[in-house]
Amino acid sequence: MTNARSSPTPRHPDTPTPPSGATQIRFERVTKQFDNGEGARPAVDDVSLTIEPGEFVVLIGPSGCGKTTLLKLINRLYDPTSGVVLVDGTPSQDLPGPDLRRHMGYVIQQGGLFPHYTVEKNIAVVPNLLGWEKARTRARVDELLELVGLPPGEYRHRYPSQLSGGQQQRVGIARAVAASPGTLLMDEPFGALDAITRSRLQEELRALTNRLGQTVVFVTHDIDEAVLLADRIAVMREGRVEQYDTPTEIIMRPCNRFVADLVGADDLLRRLSLVGALAAMVPLDSDDGIGEDEITVDVPIRVRHVLSLLLESGAPRVIVRQDGVPVGYLDLPAIQAVSIPHYDGADDALG
Repeated sequence: MTNARSSPTPRHPDTPTPPSGATQIRFERVTKQFDNGEGARPAVDDVSLTIEPGEFVVLIGPSGCGKTTLLKLINRLYDPTSGVVLVDGTPSQDLPGPDLRRHMGYVIQQGGLFPHYTVEKNIAVVPNLLGWEKARTRARVDELLELVGLPPGEYRHRYPSQLSGGQQQRVGIARAVAASPGTLLMDEPFGALDAITRSRLQEELRALTNRLGQTVVFVTHDIDEAVLLADRIAVMREGRVEQYDTPTEIIMRPCNRFVADLVGADDLLRRLSLVGALAAMVPLDSDDGIGEDEITVDVPIRVRHVLSLLLESGAPRVIVRQDGVPVGYLDLPAIQAVSIPHYDGADDALG
């Protein structure tokens, strides 16, 4: 197979145009075998799965399981040894790699910013390649900097070396979505960040992708991150997909012992991360006064996060708001009363 990193092939007049809206990605019997010796197992082994337009799908598994290789097959950084990757029904190998990548955002660990470019020039890379007018590009850069919480007047002319790790990741995300790509690919983007920054960026990423409506494929080794972000999770082992389902199904009904152990299916706190605050809260009475100093949270938010706030602050309760209006509260007794299905163990014979 021709490697996508080789010289680009000139566009044929009949070559399909890369997609621009939220894309469907489909793997059909996809295998990727690197030339690493006779008998070596494939990096990706006979994978078939479909990612629907606008879905946030997380690939998770131990190191070396093939999740990053699977991600790179989407934008033709690698081509499959066998099988086909379809982007909105078109085989990816019918789309020139450079053109395809310009229509797919790509974020890696630590942002991957060009060190000699300013923040503005980093974000403008793809719009410039696509021939956008300068005024349109500048407006888009300013819009995205505001969106990721970096005021343009303060950050536009800075260089990556003048930014914190979290700020670099924000710029990396802004660059990836600058031209409104139909697909956003993210490879362990928050892996090098401290826990506080990572948690903040996770929440901001989910809000951003909900707003933009893109298809997102996200690689991580962190099951808590996967549960927080994903519509569906693909659990991988040795190049194969063991289970592909919603976070609730993965944690409450793992298909085998490997999946159960990987996701911590018997971890009560992890299962609390599946329960929304609205489902568990105590409704406020009309005469229930709210103190000025009480902690408030806005839905959607998971019970596990509220429990952390209660334990860290020592507050007696946390007020839950919906559309800015207080509708209930959570305290320790309310959380203890949450009904969580009991995980009774996966079939060991399957794992």
